[in-house]
Amino acid sequence: MDQVAHDKHPNAAAFRHKGIYYDSTMTSPKIIDAIEHMEIRDRDVFLVTYPRSGTIWMQQILSLIFNEDYRNGTENICSIERAPSIEYNIDNYDFNRRPSPRFFSSHLPYYLMPRDLKFRMGKVIYVYRNPKDVLVSYYHFCKMNPRIKYTITWETLLDLFMSERASIGSWFDHVRGWYTHKEDYSILLMTYEEMKKDLHSSVLKISKFVDINLDDKAIDTIVKKATFKNMKQNLLAIDKFVSNYIFDQTKGEFLRKGIVGDWKNMMTVLQSEIFDKLYKEKMGDLPIKIVWDLKEEIAT
Repeated sequence: MDQVAHDKHPNAAAFRHKGIYYDSTMTSPKIIDAIEHMEIRDRDVFLVTYPRSGTIWMQQILSLIFNEDYRNGTENICSIERAPSIEYNIDNYDFNRRPSPRFFSSHLPYYLMPRDLKFRMGKVIYVYRNPKDVLVSYYHFCKMNPRIKYTITWETLLDLFMSERASIGSWFDHVRGWYTHKEDYSILLMTYEEMKKDLHSSVLKISKFVDINLDDKAIDTIVKKATFKNMKQNLLAIDKFVSNYIFDQTKGEFLRKGIVGDWKNMMTVLQSEIFDKLYKEKMGDLPIKIVWDLKEEIAT
């Protein structure tokens, strides 16, 4: 790893607060601290993910489940307006004035979420993705970020990720924290890979969890509009006007491939073996099944 990357966080606008890195152009310690006291309603739904784990995809699915007008194309509200981030509220929405059911997004670890969620007020949908694909997606994501002031090589980012200095902290701690504290919340745990394998069943599971009954036609519409190909073409789903402001899309795509196993196109055999050893050390005691390659999963 080069010395510049070792000495400082790659994002020039990053600040560290309560053990986590944030982007100072979009949030502050005061905003993060206030989240603990956020008033929660029983019908609130919080989508929580580690970055690059299917956030936009699940936002699209939930938007289609909750809003018939969005399903039939008569409502033009982008996903960041429909499901604002509680820590990166870049448009300064007044959350208390939003009608129920409210829908929020977050990348926060469990211990920084609103306190009242632990009293089973509101619902949490936690989506996690195999960390090798998260890493690849994050690498391409970093290349689009104008606030990163030096060129990040694949090797540098791999080192940052494995040393728990990338993005919103450690992937291992994030997933472990939410998994081991799942009994504290009304929570649905889902994986990116199971959604890729059977989107129809995933939509049914999600709609049941949020207490919304949908007929077969509605389910079919949601599944069709929530495929990666269709979502990528939907500007309301990917918030193109926002990502153009925050990210340099001439250097990549905000939604890139959306596949399982893309890490094999980036990682060397040695890198994969080192990563596997770290994964076993960090997560080996948990009954979590990670799907590293969907083709292999289907074959078995």
